[in-house]
Amino acid sequence: MQQKNTLKRGLSIRHIRFMALGSAIGTGLFYGSADAIRMAGPSVLLAYIIGGLVAYIIMRALGEMSVNNPSASSFSRYANDYLGPWAGYLTGWTYCFEILIVGIADVTAFGVYMGVWFPEVPHWIWVLSVVFIIGAINMMSVKTFGEVEFWFSFFKIATITLMIIAGFGMIIWGIGNGGQPTGISNLWAHGGFFAHGLVGMLLSLQMVMFAYGGIEIIGITAGEAENPEKSIPKAINSVPWRILVFYVATLFVIMAIYPWNQVGTQGSPFVLTFQHLGIAAAASILNFVVITASLSAINSDIFGVGRMLHGLAEQGQAPAIFRKVSSRGAPAVTVVVMMVALLVAVLLNYLMPEKVFLVIASLATFATVWVWIMILLSQIASRIKMGKEAAKSLKFALPGGVLLSSLAVIFLVFIIALIGYFPDTRLSLYAGAVWVVLLMLGYPLTRRNR
Repeated sequence: MQQKNTLKRGLSIRHIRFMALGSAIGTGLFYGSADAIRMAGPSVLLAYIIGGLVAYIIMRALGEMSVNNPSASSFSRYANDYLGPWAGYLTGWTYCFEILIVGIADVTAFGVYMGVWFPEVPHWIWVLSVVFIIGAINMMSVKTFGEVEFWFSFFKIATITLMIIAGFGMIIWGIGNGGQPTGISNLWAHGGFFAHGLVGMLLSLQMVMFAYGGIEIIGITAGEAENPEKSIPKAINSVPWRILVFYVATLFVIMAIYPWNQVGTQGSPFVLTFQHLGIAAAASILNFVVITASLSAINSDIFGVGRMLHGLAEQGQAPAIFRKVSSRGAPAVTVVVMMVALLVAVLLNYLMPEKVFLVIASLATFATVWVWIMILLSQIASRIKMGKEAAKSLKFALPGGVLLSSLAVIFLVFIIALIGYFPDTRLSLYAGAVWVVLLMLGYPLTRRNR
């Protein structure tokens, strides 16, 4: 019976690497970055570098535990083992809630993007289609899932790379700009590099960390990685700097070509860059990329929640039916539940006023930061529990150990304070408190399962 309900290992280094890249490079880059630029000006580049370094610490802390104890429930299992059942329960369900909210936005976005090409087709048809198609992919073997996710991410990353190369061609040689190099003077010509001061750069960190959301899925893949002791370290060491390069290089190119205070006011900077190169189909190219990005995100959403619910069920913190695994090794019941939840959520999303949806998006950011804090606290607790001598034998230890994790926790607490600073997002903290209360009320039920 145990074998029947065991997830199968089928994810290679290539799959894991692109899953993490695909999760972190998406809406936060294509659209969220414009808001961060407005807050900070060119100094947003520094904010992305700082955020990228913190993201790397989080991934290394998670990687340390994932290599030491590969588990599909990942950070929920580690919180359960090192901080107690209550912490594991709260972390696992908060992650599921976070990804469900993100999933609502992703499936709705897919309908909007398809509407650009097929305006006569109702959005709900596209939404219904994508939920069933991606759900079917998640019902297949994990190797098939990994392969599909690889190609979704590949197209997105290839287009971003093309834009970066084209942008540098315009900056240095004036390609697409009548042979006149644009140079990089726009980075300081409109109010200076710190156009809104140091405070503006700090305030943008909230949007920046939202953009890096999704990196934690690399820990969930450990339970199904073919060789976690080798694949997880290789993926973790390569992914953060690639994400950092993509974000920093892309925004560097955009703000060098266009004055930062014009970014987002005349359409997507991605479209404008391609149009400058004489590519008439720029809008269609970008639409293809964002469609691919949303498919990649939905794919990862269903995967992440499915594996987390499976792990919570194994810990006795979710209904036992979620432990069931299909003959292909997929947690079929959890995938179906996520599909149904997305369909209901999309209906609610259509009925929501814009401001309410902003609060929900902020709640997703709060939930993401909460999960990251629990990852770091679990790593700190695991180090304390094992002692200094045992820590020396760790195969993929976080450099700096407890000290570096502690600094990252302080930084993330600051991000939560920023969420409370803005009136539009402050309500999400209250909503987060309500969510914690609801989980507390449901916690006694898990004791019966255990």
